[in-house]
Amino acid sequence: MPNTSTAKKRMRQSAKRRARNRVKRAALRTALKKTRTAASPEEAAAAYRSAAQLLDRAAQKGLISKNKAARHKSRLGRLVAQRGTAS
Repeated sequence: MPNTSTAKKRMRQSAKRRARNRVKRAALRTALKKTRTAASPEEAAAAYRSAAQLLDRAAQKGLISKNKAARHKSRLGRLVAQRGTAS
């Protein structure tokens, strides 16, 4: 347990940020999964657009790295493009 008042405050801040990051990371994972499991190419394209926005925002805020966001967008984009041409 923290002893000083600043350490106590830091602990409170960390708990809030951890909770906020968990929610945002879970939403991001859900968006990625929706894109991967989309039934139609149109649905996949729409899910990809929203997932790309979430990825960019998460990278901008420091939740994930820029390279990780770019990697996910690239892989998802390829997957969505394959779905579109396969139909």
